[in-house]
Amino acid sequence: MFKTFLIKYGEIGIKGKNRHLFEAALVNQIRQALDSVEGEFQVYREQGRIYIDVEGFYDFEETVEALQRVFGIVGICPVMKVEDRGLEELGNDVIEYLSNTYDMKNQTFKIDTRRARKSYPVESMEVNRCLGGRVLDAFPGVSVDVHNPELMIHVEIREKIYIYSKIIPGPGGMPVGTNGKAMLLLSGGIDSPVAGYMIAKRGVALDATYFHAPPYTSERAKQKVVDLAKLVARYSGPINLHVVNFTDIQLYIYDKCPHDELTIIMRRYMMKIAEHFAGETRSLALVTGESIGQVASQTMQSLAATNEVCEIPVFRPLIGFDKQDIVDIAEKIGTYETSILPFEDCCTIFVAKHPVTKPNLNAIKRSEKKLEERIDELVRTAIETTEVIRVE
Repeated sequence: MFKTFLIKYGEIGIKGKNRHLFEAALVNQIRQALDSVEGEFQVYREQGRIYIDVEGFYDFEETVEALQRVFGIVGICPVMKVEDRGLEELGNDVIEYLSNTYDMKNQTFKIDTRRARKSYPVESMEVNRCLGGRVLDAFPGVSVDVHNPELMIHVEIREKIYIYSKIIPGPGGMPVGTNGKAMLLLSGGIDSPVAGYMIAKRGVALDATYFHAPPYTSERAKQKVVDLAKLVARYSGPINLHVVNFTDIQLYIYDKCPHDELTIIMRRYMMKIAEHFAGETRSLALVTGESIGQVASQTMQSLAATNEVCEIPVFRPLIGFDKQDIVDIAEKIGTYETSILPFEDCCTIFVAKHPVTKPNLNAIKRSEKKLEERIDELVRTAIETTEVIRVE
């Protein structure tokens, strides 16, 4: 059982003078991810590397699974950490590592030594030759292939010496919170949870707003969205989910406005309300799961009409994705099965039979003038009665 992990990161390594800030954020995210895993974990930085030491019993698979949800990690390496006792003993350590980890029969291999501690008396190439010879002697049938080996054995010589060969892929991206916060418009569909995952992958912390329409949408529909928020929060960290009662606003729009414009006008008021909560939570942008042309409300003209009410940026990470692209990510992150549960949200309940696909902004604004008598009061009531659910 491995007692140490080496954590590899990607983009953080090119952050120059700010690199230490991103490393510290990644260490903090790793610690939070491992809080729910049985075992005692010590996470620390040393010489441009991040390590995890484990005390006592722990579940290897559960630990790796938790680390694979930490944005910023590109590789998880279970390592054998040994003291520097000379090259002869290092050869014994490499043989022990291989014996415990692999069935060494007829494999090709290569030794790759990195001598980060320059005071080590033997140069990297000589270490490679010496250790390679020891492996050949210890395991009959194996051979060296320096160009395309089946097994790459890494040896890092630092204050301690680290031996590893497995690099388990991480999710990549940037540590959550290093690029501000955004407000996700979260529905019960497939797209918006994926959009939240993708924006979080770029280091953005999330809060979310969900528009509920009782009695037209059930408590099970609301619970479905809470469950989706929990699945996204496994990657993004805690989410404050704002559950807005949108029924009276929708009914008022339905009563006063042309039905082919319902979706656009409702969407514009959703954006206004979500932007209000973005201001309260210091979110710098809104995030939606829209993709160009997927439905009538997502044509270029419709998106432009929706954007017009917003003063802060609207990020649409799925804008150029095909539906199957989105489904593939939803399946990968575990939201798909929940998203397809048959509980309708407010957008699908009040959809027009023949929605306008190329809305004229001036016409939309003329229709919205019919709402002036009560709409501000209804929006204010919706905001004041919003339920905030802390999702972790």
